[in-house]
Amino acid sequence: MPRIARTKSNTGIYHVVLRGINRQRIFEDDQDNQKYLATIKRYKKTSGYEVYAYCLMSNHIHLLMKEGIEDLGITFRRIGASYVYWYNWKYSRRGHLFQDRYKSEVVETDRYFMTVMRYIHQNPTKAGIVKEIQTYPWSSYKEYTKKAEVCDTGFALSLFSTNPKNALYLWEKFNRENNNDNCLEYDDRARLNDLEAAELIRDIAGVKSPGEIQNFEKYKRNNVIKKLKRKGLSIRQIERLTGVSFGVIRGI
Repeated sequence: MPRIARTKSNTGIYHVVLRGINRQRIFEDDQDNQKYLATIKRYKKTSGYEVYAYCLMSNHIHLLMKEGIEDLGITFRRIGASYVYWYNWKYSRRGHLFQDRYKSEVVETDRYFMTVMRYIHQNPTKAGIVKEIQTYPWSSYKEYTKKAEVCDTGFALSLFSTNPKNALYLWEKFNRENNNDNCLEYDDRARLNDLEAAELIRDIAGVKSPGEIQNFEKYKRNNVIKKLKRKGLSIRQIERLTGVSFGVIRGI
């Protein structure tokens, strides 16, 4: 089956997720995390990309970044080859480490850029690994509050204020806010086909037709959509069956 071409971002900015093959761990200890970050930093000049946020989890990686002088596919093959060579040497293994194709979504508005950044930084808290995002050692949060090593922090901070101190205060406040952000993620749950999904929508919403949700009062509509997301329906599938716009569903 042919692969679907990736959607190109008008801004060149993407939210990227890479995962270990078969959900395998890709970071066993602190040295592994340090090595991957050093590899990202090393190839910034070669590939010309900018990194705005990252979070390294045990078996997957989130990145918010801007494509450079070469296609992201080439960039990740370059980074991956270097890290995997070192990883395989360290652990006396051979073969692939990452799932062969990264996942990505376009980031084309300032608001969604901020949402993705917060989503990335809150990944460890929502996974129950830490209670406070600033205590997780392998995200870019500390690069904004202490010292930037890998990240290009200026753009993100400029979205909050032109005053550096005020920008950092507002940035921290935003990143710590409670939310229902729902961004790109690897999802291994079995997807329902449209007939099954439509039946689920009718049951949850108490309607005869999924399209009736468009006429719900906003709070009721949003509550139904939250439940559908938790059941594993994709944003596109909910949009297709209910007629509620992609942007509205993504923001719920």
